[in-house]
Amino acid sequence: MAATGNRLLDKLSEPVQKTILSSARPVDLPARVHLHRLHEVPTHIYFLLRGAVSLVVHMSEGGSAEVGMIGREGLVGGDALLGPAPSTVDTVVQIAGAGLRIPVKTMESLFLEHEELRGRVLEFQQAQINISGQISACNKLHEAEARLARWLLTAADRSGTEALGLTQEYLAQMLGSQRTTVALVAGVLQRAGLIDYRRGMVKITNREGLTAAACTCYAITRQITDRLYQ
Repeated sequence: MAATGNRLLDKLSEPVQKTILSSARPVDLPARVHLHRLHEVPTHIYFLLRGAVSLVVHMSEGGSAEVGMIGREGLVGGDALLGPAPSTVDTVVQIAGAGLRIPVKTMESLFLEHEELRGRVLEFQQAQINISGQISACNKLHEAEARLARWLLTAADRSGTEALGLTQEYLAQMLGSQRTTVALVAGVLQRAGLIDYRRGMVKITNREGLTAAACTCYAITRQITDRLYQ
């Protein structure tokens, strides 16, 4: 069975994987495109092959922060299979890539028909709940430098690239921090030789060192994801 590049799809048996692929359509995913919008009921589910998306919460008094990130390890919009509820987050492509898109109605039928698929999706959704809780605590309790290191490592894991097209403004939004704070801590990481930070681009140059600089949330959330596919 040929690998698709999506870890969840590649863990399925060949017959189930082929059934999904026969109903899916390849799509490009440019940066900053919304896949699902706040308060709207999702119409499609995405399996990313490259790139990463952020799940972003917006506060009524202004400001926003990322509470989840999904890439090649799972599916985007899996919560729509649990019921037709409006989205509580904005789901936006943070790192450009490509994926497979399938209508929610089609995926619902496959979800109910195939126990193997249902089990994989439910495991992934449970992992996302656990990761979201960890990230929420991280955003509240950990210093900006450690959070930025954690975020960059996670983005690289999810997207499959260590060269990340990101602006200061976008990083600040994801971390729930000020742009000046992001500029300051990115400068610290760059002077330490851990990243190469230029306008609109961050490249991880020393993964081991960046991992040491990250808070423990990186190891915890990575373990949650890796456990799905052991």
